[in-house]
Amino acid sequence: MIDTDARPIRPEDQAEVRDFLDQRPYENVYLEWLLTQRRSTRERFFCYRDSQRIVRGVAFYGRQIALAASSRDAIAAFAELARDFSGERMIVGPRDVAHDYWQHVQSWHRAPRLERDRQPLFVLETPPRGIRSRVIIRPARLSESSEIARNSAAMIEQELGYDPRRAAGDFFENVEQMIEQGMWWVASRDGKLCFFCHIGPHSSRTVQLQGVWTPPNMRGRGLATHALTQICQELLKIYPSVSLYVNDFNESAIRLYRKVGFTQASELATYLF
Repeated sequence: MIDTDARPIRPEDQAEVRDFLDQRPYENVYLEWLLTQRRSTRERFFCYRDSQRIVRGVAFYGRQIALAASSRDAIAAFAELARDFSGERMIVGPRDVAHDYWQHVQSWHRAPRLERDRQPLFVLETPPRGIRSRVIIRPARLSESSEIARNSAAMIEQELGYDPRRAAGDFFENVEQMIEQGMWWVASRDGKLCFFCHIGPHSSRTVQLQGVWTPPNMRGRGLATHALTQICQELLKIYPSVSLYVNDFNESAIRLYRKVGFTQASELATYLF
């Protein structure tokens, strides 16, 4: 019989939950970041303890189901608990955890429209060596929000298979809000924007970059290497590491990350609905 004694995270669980997540900080940065956000719905956060009351898993059930687990019992418990929730757009976690979870729920869950079976997770801890700059990097300006949103939508459609401008009515507002918060970075060459990325989840151990994108007409010139190198140099003045993940079929992006100095730390998997 499956042990379903996964319970909502309580104040007295916080320290142990954080210690558990910190064991795999790059894989778990999203969960750790959510725990610090006031907007996160606490009753959708669960932890699983084994028979000796040791935390073996953490799960969040929202538009994105995010998983972290160190035992198959924890994964089974979270899968059973998922029957009480619905409407998620994706399931994501370390590759072994996400696959095991899906094996438990696929008999009753709606089928995914896309599976990203293997997503290498890369980490950079040492600032890249200085290079002769060919681009200018800086935080994005609000006046650039339309161009940023257009390019961000193109990246999401390529990577995730949908246009967020149609799927989310607040997409443009979210982009503007992130720009105002200083989370979007851009690079320009001869006065034209040639590279985009933004700060995603972050913790005391890492900051995760998302939305990495070079417009097609700007590719093949080495601009992304220069831009990402300089942006990482700036971020590593604030955070101890920069991390990101990518679909395994995106070979050009993987070459870029390795050229800048990123090394692979793990793999994630994502099911999209």
